[in-house]
Amino acid sequence: MPDISLTTLVLLCLAALAAGWIDAVVGGGGLLQLPALLLGLPHVPAAQILGTNKAVSIVGTSGAAFTYLRKTPVKVGTAVRIGLAALAGSMGGAFFAAGISSEVLRPVIMVVLLGVAAFVMLRPSFGSRTEEAERPPLTRARIVTAIVVVGGGIGFYDGLFGPGTGTFLVLALTAVLHLDLVTASATSKIVNACTNLGALAMFAYQGHVLWLLAAVMAVFNLAGGLLGARMALARGAEFVRGVLLVVVFSLVAKLAFDQWV
Repeated sequence: MPDISLTTLVLLCLAALAAGWIDAVVGGGGLLQLPALLLGLPHVPAAQILGTNKAVSIVGTSGAAFTYLRKTPVKVGTAVRIGLAALAGSMGGAFFAAGISSEVLRPVIMVVLLGVAAFVMLRPSFGSRTEEAERPPLTRARIVTAIVVVGGGIGFYDGLFGPGTGTFLVLALTAVLHLDLVTASATSKIVNACTNLGALAMFAYQGHVLWLLAAVMAVFNLAGGLLGARMALARGAEFVRGVLLVVVFSLVAKLAFDQWV
């Protein structure tokens, strides 16, 4: 582990705790945890920051997934297939990432996110248990669409650019598979675990993980993930919807800051 002060370590652990909570409820915990690592470890190579971030995140994500699975009817097989498609998509996105300018992508993503926020606010029933009950049964075509479009498409975006992937997953799963927001969040955790595992394996193979620091932060990330999943289960879709809007606007603010400030 690099030579860091006790204050920095405490702040990193608190960031991991909060990130685990956000990730478990609606995705987007990386918006907090990754910048915290970059600020707290300014002299550590970026590859080690990214690898350590994945090692921490996969623990909280897996803990949240197990918590959801105990009380939410998640189709694990479908989630894993979407996760594998997302893993393949992220590899493709990473391949093309070098030729894409983030300055071009940021405004596009900001417009998409603002559109999403407007849709969620203007349609309060989106992702609710009531709306789900009124929809027709899930078809094979929708499952294939989820695997190809949600898994492959969002996975490609994750490898190409990345910010807000978990949030996009929740929204897309809600829309394509007709899930309520709580079940969509639970399903996204399994998908995230698959993609995180693939990325972590590559970082570990390359020796880019600070394992001791990751182990300490992972304890807090796991605690945040377990707490977030339990709160989402207890408070329902309306709670998840509120957190979702906060995360979406926070992501837009961060992208705007990166683009123009």
